[in-house]
Amino acid sequence: MAKFNWHRGAMALAIVPLLTLAACSAGGGKTEPAASGGGGQVAGTDRIKVALITHAEAGDTFWDIVRKGAEEAAAKDNVEILYTNDSEAGRQAQLVQQAIDQKVDGIAVTIANPGAMKDVMKKAADAGIPLVSFNAGGDVSAQLGAFTHFGSNENLAGEAVGSKLAADGYKHPICVIMAQGQVQLEQRCAGVKAKVPATEILYVDGKDMTSVQSTATAKLQASKDADVIIGLGAPYTVTLLKAVTDANSSIKVASFDLNPALAQAINDGKVLFTVDQQPYLQGYLAVDAVWQNKRGGFKVGGGQAVLTGPAIVDKSNISDVLKYVQQGIR
Repeated sequence: MAKFNWHRGAMALAIVPLLTLAACSAGGGKTEPAASGGGGQVAGTDRIKVALITHAEAGDTFWDIVRKGAEEAAAKDNVEILYTNDSEAGRQAQLVQQAIDQKVDGIAVTIANPGAMKDVMKKAADAGIPLVSFNAGGDVSAQLGAFTHFGSNENLAGEAVGSKLAADGYKHPICVIMAQGQVQLEQRCAGVKAKVPATEILYVDGKDMTSVQSTATAKLQASKDADVIIGLGAPYTVTLLKAVTDANSSIKVASFDLNPALAQAINDGKVLFTVDQQPYLQGYLAVDAVWQNKRGGFKVGGGQAVLTGPAIVDKSNISDVLKYVQQGIR
């Protein structure tokens, strides 16, 4: 695995301009061009098409923020985005093949299941299509043909959560994984467990929030010694709050990622903290890196991943973050 360079990542992120463009919600596998609005001057380079392909679950607001970043970069760079998503790994691989067949100018893809994606990513690389990865798969990105990766190191993010919980005296976390087999989720919980060895894993069906709530409620009723429960995504953590109420439990709640409801819960003291991987930057930098590569053969990152997190959001800084949440960029 390549070593991550925080200083280079920070420098790369510092140059990102913030433009304005309305966000679009994720749609199940539909191909849509990016909005053409946005402030600032549009690049004078030829218009190119970039496929943005994710493993997003329908309704997960995390991906709206990714898309907002991607679309703002596209507006600046004179790029048309073809966005598709599917949470099932085999079907996501088919979407990459579809982009290859469309002869796009570049592909930005998440790698939640490397085994399912490796063959089709090799096809894209063999076809001469520039590849970048983002969000998931940073440890295998280069092996699968991407010239750079943008995201959070999930082991480091998990360790950041574990270290903070340990420092605050928590000894028995429950880490809730909503999609078994997705490497970045397993890595998050492994990172927590590395710092708090008594961490327990709870698998839930993330496609069914009613099931998430009932499974977590039953677990909390049975695990009286657990002292904190951790959601790995903002919508799931908000659902875990309901499970805590249903179980009549006094357990504390922590999280990964961010959305308006979770930000408000942190502000209200209902959630201890979250670890934000700053998805706006992932979408923005992924699209901009493809454009820069087409423009001048540039390869951001020097062969290593560019980190967009982890960034802790808690009671101490939530008032500053809230205004950006309301703008749809955090």
